Amino acid sequence: MEVRRLRLLREFADRGSIGAVAEALHMTPSAVSQQMKVLADEAGVPRFEPDGRGLRLTEAGHALVLRADEVIAAVERAQEEMASYRSGKARVRLAMFPSGSTLLLPSVLDRAALAGIEVDAFHLDVGYADAAPALADFDIVVTHRDERTPAVNHSRVRVTELMREPVDVIVPLDSPLGASDRVTVSELAEHDWISVEGGFPVDDVLQSISAVTGVAPRVTQRMLDFTTIEALVAGGHGIALMPRFAVRHPAVKRLELKGVRAARVYEALSRPRSRTVVERVVEQIAAAAAEHS
Repeated sequence: MEVRRLRLLREFADRGSIGAVAEALHMTPSAVSQQMKVLADEAGVPRFEPDGRGLRLTEAGHALVLRADEVIAAVERAQEEMASYRSGKARVRLAMFPSGSTLLLPSVLDRAALAGIEVDAFHLDVGYADAAPALADFDIVVTHRDERTPAVNHSRVRVTELMREPVDVIVPLDSPLGASDRVTVSELAEHDWISVEGGFPVDDVLQSISAVTGVAPRVTQRMLDFTTIEALVAGGHGIALMPRFAVRHPAVKRLELKGVRAARVYEALSRPRSRTVVERVVEQIAAAAAEHS
């Protein structure tokens, strides 16, 4: 079995269709299909079965994907070692959600530079369920989840928990709620809310508040940018939930939430048996997160 065909199989496992593999690798779908057929002939057992108008992996196909991960990881480790001899530097592709990158990325880049590692960093703002599939394009994906949401559990994903960040309520400085540094969920029931899109950890906490109070939150605006959310709260357009380390606006006050466990958990997702340099960067991300724990 050739490594390049094993890579195609792994791409299919990551992306779910021949067309998506072809697009990602700049090939034609027919060329991908042909290589997949050769791989099936080499293996001697079917790797795919019909799934509606598409294909899905058989049990044997899933088993081979796990072995493909091991083979490709070994090849990449060898390539990494040879590249380090040639240039003295190794590269890692890192995706992080925006507020997490604001908090951690400067320290991560400093640590990587001292270790002679070049990090190509990208923003990736997706819900938790869509974070692990992004490993098809990145070596490491730093993501976040509500602390009550179970961590991803998949044989092809390594999860490194980084830190827990409390989620607080922010209100305008002149709000009556700001008379105290803490607020109960019952005090929040009748307020307008500025929230994030559904499926993100902060919105999950808002739903928990709804469950406790029995009142559906009156969400007037949904934004994915915390800077915008803070500006709207400062302007008197509602109150909001914000991760503690993301609060920066001088015209809002942060209140600790009582009555609901409210926090998001940072995680670094990577492949098991990744290149040594990838594992080192995960360690550097964990060290940067420990500065805020």
